[in-house]
Amino acid sequence: MNPTTAPQPVVENLGRGPLTKHEMAARVARDIPHGSYVNLGIGQPTLVADHLPDGAGVVLHTENGMLNMGPAAQEGEIDPDLTNAGKIPVTELPGAAYFHHADSFAMMRGGHLDICVLGAFQVSGAGDLANWHTGAPDAIPAVGGAMDLAIGAKRVFVMMSLFTKDGAPKLVPECTYPLTGLRCVDRVYTDFATFQVGPGGATVLETFGISFADLAERLDVPLSRP
Repeated sequence: MNPTTAPQPVVENLGRGPLTKHEMAARVARDIPHGSYVNLGIGQPTLVADHLPDGAGVVLHTENGMLNMGPAAQEGEIDPDLTNAGKIPVTELPGAAYFHHADSFAMMRGGHLDICVLGAFQVSGAGDLANWHTGAPDAIPAVGGAMDLAIGAKRVFVMMSLFTKDGAPKLVPECTYPLTGLRCVDRVYTDFATFQVGPGGATVLETFGISFADLAERLDVPLSRP
């Protein structure tokens, strides 16, 4: 095999446990290029705003109608009229703008966002996304703007735990829950590992508290090295 095309070693962080939610958010923030326009989905992805460094030049978009959103508001700076799509009080950065919900969705559908960060119930190795309904009879469907974001953003990052509370993998060969979008996810950031997904399948970029070999044993989806 040509040395230039040989698989590279996976970065295995074995001297620690899985990532916390804030560590996952910091890992996502590290991969957002300077100057990007980014939407952060409801739930864990909103934590990414708290880990973007000063001077990152990242413009955060929220689907309820705001550009240049700042980190979550702390005690004493909460404005009840200033929230993200998850109704969490947020701050504004210099140059922040507000607009109609329809204009916000036009940005999402029109390809104006460089990246969106979404949560998920399942992601397939090919990059299919299921994040709005588990199919359970008593579950409340909550698609929101996820379909628009999954298809409209230039790149889709997913931030989720790798396993359910019952230990079932959420990175799967094929999604069994109702789909949000086909072949739309680029990267998956989890507590145990970071993956690149797409037509070529799932590639492990980095692990946390688990080896590549042990990870491969716990997942049904075939894994490759970078």
